[in-house]
Amino acid sequence: MKAPRHFPLPRLLRGILGFVLFAAVWEGFARSGLFSQALTPPLETILATTWTLLAAGHILHSMASTLGRVLAGFAISLVIAVPIGLLMGRSRMCERLVAPPLSAFLPIPSLAWVPILILWFGIGNAATIIVIVYAATTQLIYNIWIGVRAVNPLWIRAATAMGAGRTSVFARVILPGALPHIFTGMRLAFGRAWIAVIGGELLSSPRWGLGTVIFDAGEFLNTATMLSALLFIGLIGVCFEQLVFNNLERVTVRRWGMSHDTMSSRR
Repeated sequence: MKAPRHFPLPRLLRGILGFVLFAAVWEGFARSGLFSQALTPPLETILATTWTLLAAGHILHSMASTLGRVLAGFAISLVIAVPIGLLMGRSRMCERLVAPPLSAFLPIPSLAWVPILILWFGIGNAATIIVIVYAATTQLIYNIWIGVRAVNPLWIRAATAMGAGRTSVFARVILPGALPHIFTGMRLAFGRAWIAVIGGELLSSPRWGLGTVIFDAGEFLNTATMLSALLFIGLIGVCFEQLVFNNLERVTVRRWGMSHDTMSSRR
């Protein structure tokens, strides 16, 4: 019996319906009179402000600056986290060495480091990028480590028994088996990187950035501009989730049959 085919349209409509519902709730709250509309502007004001920011062009420069910092920090995090996480998953000695400090660093919010990093590196890009690296690296190391440790040892023994060498076992068994956890870690790390970059820009006050836009608007109680900047942050996050991470997962995890759903059905 063939499984029913899933069409993307109902899923897309459900997503749009969720946004429409949220917008309706916000509009009702904004016009309820509980707060001044200067503090809770209606959608009409937010959209008009968003259009004004786009027409002026400054928000695009800030978006590019923020995105550049996130991508730079995230790339550095991948370079650091991937080898450490893989070594932790395959080496007991490395696991015993790295796991205790990793467990200590994970609960510390990335924003708690910003004042210290500003003292060390000054105001500007350096402190912000370093806090992004911290936020993303800890999450990535943890998920890569757990992903490698979660690979079924029967698969490794079966591949070894059939004559596969260490390199082949890693490339054909361990890495594909750990990919679901790795991509989950990348999603979580990217979210933490966004939190870190906005907080870093709020505190380190670079010339350009969405965090700087929010901070400057807050100084003048310009709530509509603050909400517009938050809207851009959310849109960039959705774009990366749908266009980058989902496509990466489709061409690797789902293609190799290593998704959580597939593995669950095999068990």
